[in-house]
Amino acid sequence: MNELIVVGAGPVGAVSALALQQHGVAARVLEARAEDARADTRTLALAHGSRLILERIGVWTRLEEATPITRIHISQRGALGVTRLSAEALGVPALGYVLSYAHLTEVLKQALGEARIAVEYGVPVERIEPGTGAARVQAADGRSWSAPLVAVADGGRGAQTPAPRFAHDYAQTAVVCEVRTELAHAGRAFERFTPEGPAALLPKGDGYALVWTAASADAARIAALPDADFLAALQRHFGGRQGLFLSATPRKTFPLRCIYAGREAGARVVRIGNAAQTLHPVAGQGFNIGLRDAWELARLCADTRADALGGEAMLRAYARGRRFDVVAGLGFTDFLVRMFSNDVAALRHARGLGLLALEALAPLKAFVARRMMFGARG
Repeated sequence: MNELIVVGAGPVGAVSALALQQHGVAARVLEARAEDARADTRTLALAHGSRLILERIGVWTRLEEATPITRIHISQRGALGVTRLSAEALGVPALGYVLSYAHLTEVLKQALGEARIAVEYGVPVERIEPGTGAARVQAADGRSWSAPLVAVADGGRGAQTPAPRFAHDYAQTAVVCEVRTELAHAGRAFERFTPEGPAALLPKGDGYALVWTAASADAARIAALPDADFLAALQRHFGGRQGLFLSATPRKTFPLRCIYAGREAGARVVRIGNAAQTLHPVAGQGFNIGLRDAWELARLCADTRADALGGEAMLRAYARGRRFDVVAGLGFTDFLVRMFSNDVAALRHARGLGLLALEALAPLKAFVARRMMFGARG
C-alpha cells in the first residue's frame, strides 16, 4: 500500500521512479508498451539543468551519444539582430545536450532493472480512480493496484486524460530529420526565426538534428519533397551559415500545440511531464520541464511524512511549487512563437532591436540563458 504507482516508463516516468527510490520511496511502474516495442525516433534537447538531474540518479555517464551544445546562434531571417550564447561565458561545460529518445530510454530502462524497481510492461491502464485514502489503478488485463499516490507520466496518451485547462493550436507542424552540412558544427546550435515559424539546427553526432517549423498546410508537402528538392528548399529557408546542406534522412512531421492540463490536487493523483503540459519546441523547454516535474515530486515525497504521502496538503504544495516554472515556460515559448511567427514590419524591427539588446547586455543574456538551462524559480 505504501508503494507509489508511476504510469508510464518513458524518460519522465523512469526518472520519477529512479528519483523516488533514491529518496527512499518505493515505486512500481506500469507501461502500456511491450518491453520490446520499437523505440521512438525523436531527438531530445537536454538543458544543462537536466544533465544535473540525470547525474543525481546515476545515469548521465552512460549517455555516450549525448552531443554537447557549447554555443547557440539566434537570428531572424530577412532582418537585423543576432544573439550568441556560449557555455564558456556562463561557466558551464555545455548549454545543453542532444541525443536520441531511444538511447535515453534504453539507458533508463537498464537503470530501472539494476535498481530492481518493479516495471510492468504491456500493461495499459484502463482507469484511475482517485480516492481520499488511496487511488486505485485498474489495468486492461484485469489487475489493479492501490497506492497513496499515482504519478501519471504517460505523455497525455491515456484514456483518462482530462480536458485541458488551456489549449492553443499554432497551426504549425514540425518537420524533423537529421541533416549533414558542408561545415562541421563544432558544438554550435542555431535557432532561426522566420515568418512561417522557427527552424532549429541541433548538433548531433557529426551532423545536425533539424526541426523545421512550417504552416501545417505546407509541412506535408515539404516533408514529401525528394531529397535534392528538400535540401534546396532548406538552403533557401535557413541560409548558408553552415555552408551547403549535403544530405537528409527521411522526414517526419509533428503538429504543434500548447496544452496545459493542470495538476489534480487532493485526489492522490498527479500528472507530470507531457501528461500535464505540452509546449511548442521553440527554445527546447518542454521535455526539460517534465524532468524537473519528476525530480521535484520525488524531493517533496521524501520530505513528506509517510502518513501524509499523496495527501491533499502534499499535492497542493507540489502544484504550488511547480506553478511558476511551468507557467513561465509556457509563457516564454508562447511569446516567442507569437512574436516571431509573422512578417509584420513593426514587430520585425522590434524583434531585431530585442536581439541586439540581448547581445549587448551581458547580464540580460545570462539571465535568459540560465532560465533556459535551469527553468524559473518562484
